[in-house]
Amino acid sequence: MPKFTHLHVHSHYSLLDGLPKIDELIDFALAQGMDSLAVTDHGSMYGAVEFYKKAKAKGLKPVIGSEMYLAPEGMLNKRPKIDDKRHHLVVLIKNKEGYENLVKLTTKAWLEGFYYKPRIDKELLKKHSAGLIGLSACLSGEIPVAIYNGDLAKAAKLAFEYQEIFGPGNFYLELEHHPGLKDQEPTNQAMIKIAKKLKIPLVATNDVHYLRPEDAEAQDILMAVNTNAKLENEERLSMRADDFSLQSSKQMAEWFAQTPDAIENTQKIVEKCNFEFELGKIQLPEFKMPGKKSADEYLKELAYQGISRRYKTTTKQILDRLEFELNVIKQTGFASYFLIVQDFVNWAKQNNIVVGPGRGSAAGSIVSYLLNITDIDPIKYELLFERFLNPERISMPDIDLDFADTRRDEVISYVRKKYGDDHVAQIITFGT
Repeated sequence: MPKFTHLHVHSHYSLLDGLPKIDELIDFALAQGMDSLAVTDHGSMYGAVEFYKKAKAKGLKPVIGSEMYLAPEGMLNKRPKIDDKRHHLVVLIKNKEGYENLVKLTTKAWLEGFYYKPRIDKELLKKHSAGLIGLSACLSGEIPVAIYNGDLAKAAKLAFEYQEIFGPGNFYLELEHHPGLKDQEPTNQAMIKIAKKLKIPLVATNDVHYLRPEDAEAQDILMAVNTNAKLENEERLSMRADDFSLQSSKQMAEWFAQTPDAIENTQKIVEKCNFEFELGKIQLPEFKMPGKKSADEYLKELAYQGISRRYKTTTKQILDRLEFELNVIKQTGFASYFLIVQDFVNWAKQNNIVVGPGRGSAAGSIVSYLLNITDIDPIKYELLFERFLNPERISMPDIDLDFADTRRDEVISYVRKKYGDDHVAQIITFGT
């Protein structure tokens, strides 16, 4: 039986669209005897790191990608009832350059191209296509839409254009087996003709949105919630017309027995995709020290200056606690982190922006207290530093800060301006 890899797969990070959690996808693929799998969530890379780490841990090769939304007439156009129409395009990461490019694409899609959905356009794609593999996507792809409209010449022209964008061997025409969709088989046949004419390779996928056929109902409920529609509404967006489960390699090979190259090409793509995350390495922006001082020296200087500001009397307990914390910070290499945090916290306070007194384990640090990051005395309240930073279990310290809602953006702007846009990110919270 030929090997097969699912390369068009949605997890629950395709919000209110994909059903399976990352763990479930990995375990199910392994149970099917597969040794690789892609995750291509809609317009985002929310699950990329989680998928990578968990797949690697279980011996499954992860292929990371996204199903992008493509604006037909430019991502900056946002005209009502015109630009709400968009095409799909699956993009997979081959290497580090590809990862960086997909990050740029998704970022600009959200920040600049968002109109109902995060969108890119071909002009942007041309600038950031290196290191990426493109798949023509489902029936919502630009090429399938042209086929549906009966314009095979346009479909072929588009296929050639995408091949030019991604480069020879990096663009594939997608075949899917969905007999319940009346346009799927005619689209497949047209794709096969275009592939032969332009020598563009084919690839088989199943546009996976759930694991088992019996999961279709649960996924359909998600879709109804997504579109704010009642289940009994027959006009609503739904995928119940066919099976979008994670099929076995055997089943996929049987479905595409007439085009075995579409199955084989899944492995060729997997072989090309070898991106590795560099995890566990602390990468902080540079904090410029005065003179030729090291980060540890300057942190110690600021902390000792803070003693007279915070305490009426300097006791042995204070000094011992401070030296202990400074030694741990030096040992773990996080002096720059404290300097950066105290920098923007003190800037906020100097500019009359209300800052919270501190919460979480950071309140257990006398260094944080002396640097004016927190306003809670850990000695007075007998708070443990080890809950915040432990030399026996080194992990990035996490200082939770609260700023006045009305002026929070000013703090973010200050940090971006001082340390660079490429060193500042905001973190999403997912509701469940």
